[in-house]
Amino acid sequence: MAIPSDSEAGPNPKPVEELGTESATNDEHRGEDEDEIEEEEEGDDEEEAEEDETPAAQRENINRLFRRLSGGPVRLRVQDIIIRGNTKTKDALIEAEVLDAFRSACSMQELIQAAGLANTRLRQLDIFDSVSITLDSGPSELPGTANVVIDVVEARNPLTGEFGAYSKPEARSWSLEGSLKLKNLFGYGDIWDASGAYGFGQTSEISAGVSLPRFKAISTPLTTRVSLLSQDWLKFSSYKERLLGLSVGLISTGNHDLAYNLTWRNLSDPSHMSSKTIRRQLGHSLLSSLKYTYRIDHRDSDLRPTRGYAFLSTSQFGGLGPDSRILRFIRQEFDVRGAFPLGFYNAAVNFGVAAGAIMPWGKGFMNSTSLSPERFYMGGHSSPICSLGGPTSLLGFKLRGVGPTDERRAILTKHGEDVATTPSGRIASPGGDAIGGNLAVTTFADLSFDLPLKLFRESGVHGHMFLNTGNLVDLTLAEFKNFSFRGFLETFRSSAGFGIIFPTRFFRMEINYCYILKQLQHDHGKTGIQFSFSTP
Repeated sequence: MAIPSDSEAGPNPKPVEELGTESATNDEHRGEDEDEIEEEEEGDDEEEAEEDETPAAQRENINRLFRRLSGGPVRLRVQDIIIRGNTKTKDALIEAEVLDAFRSACSMQELIQAAGLANTRLRQLDIFDSVSITLDSGPSELPGTANVVIDVVEARNPLTGEFGAYSKPEARSWSLEGSLKLKNLFGYGDIWDASGAYGFGQTSEISAGVSLPRFKAISTPLTTRVSLLSQDWLKFSSYKERLLGLSVGLISTGNHDLAYNLTWRNLSDPSHMSSKTIRRQLGHSLLSSLKYTYRIDHRDSDLRPTRGYAFLSTSQFGGLGPDSRILRFIRQEFDVRGAFPLGFYNAAVNFGVAAGAIMPWGKGFMNSTSLSPERFYMGGHSSPICSLGGPTSLLGFKLRGVGPTDERRAILTKHGEDVATTPSGRIASPGGDAIGGNLAVTTFADLSFDLPLKLFRESGVHGHMFLNTGNLVDLTLAEFKNFSFRGFLETFRSSAGFGIIFPTRFFRMEINYCYILKQLQHDHGKTGIQFSFSTP
């Protein structure tokens, strides 16, 4: 008896040709005086009769099997695992992925569940076009046993690629991005990929990496990636950033991720107008850190959650190494989300709280602060609902438009005139650099609902109303002694609004009207229409 893992179950009847042969043989024993034509006719009649009876017998056997399974556990254990269809993939890899699922199964019911779990694990390797698992009866001399037959179809084209153009409204820029992926090159489930992005005006990146689902005795996935990144923050913070980094994923199991990062960073200021805070940080530095992430997400959707909850905790410890140029800091972030339905018009309330803190450690850490690229920044046009990303989103404010700033310096010309001097003779401010903060908190509440038009409901387009609030401060550990929680709450920025959301398979687009409820002197918030593009 064979039972496929996709819940279809049934007997394994003899082929029709075999039944016809047996019937013809019986006709010869009944009488040798019958001619050959009569034997063939009778053989055909017997064969047709058997064919008519086969579907009914099959249904009866299926019903009998289901009644037996529903009556209680049917004792059964795995005798052998048979793998078919893999020409490049190692048998050891497939066995290692499914062995744990079948090892503890001791009944037919548990074997069917284990087959479904094993099927999911093999598909997640992303190296097979299809996976089929069948439970077949074991050897007749070993009753109560079953063989697991795994049929796989390896990827027809192991090389895949993607290319696209993406817009970033908050930065008023767009980028070209492409990637290539080579699957299962050596048969160990290894995936090699290379990607590149060229941003017109802000960010460019080239990276390459490899991932393995397991390595020898290590049962967790391993990833290694090398990247070269260039970011232009002259408009917001008067510096350009170049990074050359190596990232190694050490543990990735369920909700836990642990990675090691080694990054060389260079900050430069081609404009020569950066503030004192930024000028003190220009030059080379080295980042050597461990980053641990714990994540759970039980929401029913990433783009439009209506029920469930999510939690993210990220801990980063920087400063692993004796070099004096290594950045030494401890960074901690939390992000909590929740959603519940209201029971009418598919309405639901989403709410969330995110907080983060970063502090340096080492010699003189009491009176020092972390580098600007490691700090928290707030503002931009990203939705707070889609992704768990820490205390960063605040609708209605520009990118890096909230928080502490430091005034840029004015440059004198050769004739001794200030370039910031206006035609009327007054001195215009050169502006300020956003320097971020080391303590950040954001909260939001969002009410989503269906629109009355049927066309909108069928396509998923819906409306929402929202309220955002958050604060960002830059404090040294010595200044934390005089920290006023009441003063921190009184300086919260906030915005409210409403809009229409257009969800797609890949991103969430919002057209919102934002009204700034509160902002401080150097913040960059604006009441009006705002476009937002967010990815889960």
